[in-house]
Amino acid sequence: MALTSERIKELALEHGGAETNTGKSEVQVAMLTERISSMTEHLRGQKNDKNTMLSLVKLVGQRKKLLNYIAKSDINRYREIIAKLKLRR
Repeated sequence: MALTSERIKELALEHGGAETNTGKSEVQVAMLTERISSMTEHLRGQKNDKNTMLSLVKLVGQRKKLLNYIAKSDINRYREIIAKLKLRR
């Protein structure tokens, strides 16, 4: 379920421009999206895992706040990240 350091570096390079640029909002959204998709896969098999469900809801809310911040600051960056990650909004 956890992201490996190699995967974090790949996401940072793809969305942030450098491997060490993990603080950029786009990178954080990409990392949250990875964690959300892995939790969703886990919950498909374990329907009664309430702790994971709660964590999933929190992560989705956190991603939504970051996306709202990006949309307010620069709408073009927001549209790019939505298209790259194939998110529905």
